[in-house]
Amino acid sequence: MKEYRITQEGYEKLLKDLDYLVKVKRKEIAERLKEAKNAGGDLSENLEYEYVKNEQAFVEGRIEQINDILQNFVIVDKKVNKDVVDIGSVVVVRDLDLNKNRKFEIVSSVESEPSQMKISDESPLGSALLGKKIKDEVTVKTPGKVFRLKIIDII
Repeated sequence: MKEYRITQEGYEKLLKDLDYLVKVKRKEIAERLKEAKNAGGDLSENLEYEYVKNEQAFVEGRIEQINDILQNFVIVDKKVNKDVVDIGSVVVVRDLDLNKNRKFEIVSSVESEPSQMKISDESPLGSALLGKKIKDEVTVKTPGKVFRLKIIDII
C-alpha cells in the first residue's frame, strides 16, 4: 500500500475537502438526483440525471481517494532540513537558460497546485530537485522542453 508524505497544511486541506464532500456535496447531489427523477420521463434520456450521476461517481471516488490517503499518510515537517530539498521545501532556482530566478514549493502529488507554484514530488521538476542541495545543478526534461536549473536557496 502506498504511503503518502504530506505537509500539515496538506493534511488539514484534505480534512476540509473531505468534510465538504461528505456534508455538503453529497446532499446537493442527492437533492439534484431527486429533482431529476421527479422531472418524469425515461431516466435513460434525462441528460440532467446522467450528468448528476456522473458527478456523484466523481465525488464518491474523491471521497474514497481522500480516505485512502488519510489511512496511509505521514506528516512531513517543513522545517526538518534546509540543506536538502524534500517535500515541504521551498526552493529558489535559477533558470540557467533564461537567467531568471523562480521559487517552487515541493509538495506531495496529493497537494500539487502548479498555478500556486506547489510542484509535485513526482513531477519531472519535483523529482529532479528532491535530494539536491544549494548550488547543485539539475536538468529537467519535460515533454515540451529541457530546463537547466541551479539551486540558489532552500527555504
